[in-house]
Amino acid sequence: MTVDSLEAAGLTRMDDSNIAAFLSNQRVGVLGLPTENGPYMIPLSFGYDGDSSLYFTFVGGSMSRKQQLTEAAEDAAVLVYKVESMFHWESVLLQGSIEAVPESEWDELAAVLDTAWRPQMFKDAIEGGDIAVYRFHIDEREGLRHAGLPPGFEPE
Repeated sequence: MTVDSLEAAGLTRMDDSNIAAFLSNQRVGVLGLPTENGPYMIPLSFGYDGDSSLYFTFVGGSMSRKQQLTEAAEDAAVLVYKVESMFHWESVLLQGSIEAVPESEWDELAAVLDTAWRPQMFKDAIEGGDIAVYRFHIDEREGLRHAGLPPGFEPE
């Protein structure tokens, strides 16, 4: 089935403003990095600048696999989604590039980075750990949503 064929069942494409609003209200997604054996998928908390970039922090230093793959990646993908029920969900797929953000720019990004959701253990690790900040520049974006009603509940 294609997206076009599912539009009759209530699936809709999100425009750029809907995608921006969705990303502004979400804080977690999945980062996909290329490897020889297929994508390496990482759960991720992020801050969104409201325009063209996500920002995220890794804790653990240069020996972590995710950081090594991120440093080597030219292109990556991020999937952000929200599911309320099988009849009401949204997802945004982003394609883009990743770059390390120099520490000299971190203060400028504090407001964006502070919006990222983090479990307490990561907050504690960031305060005393070896961290790196990355910018995911969004080159392509596609958003889909379904806000339909369950079968038998359609208005007459």
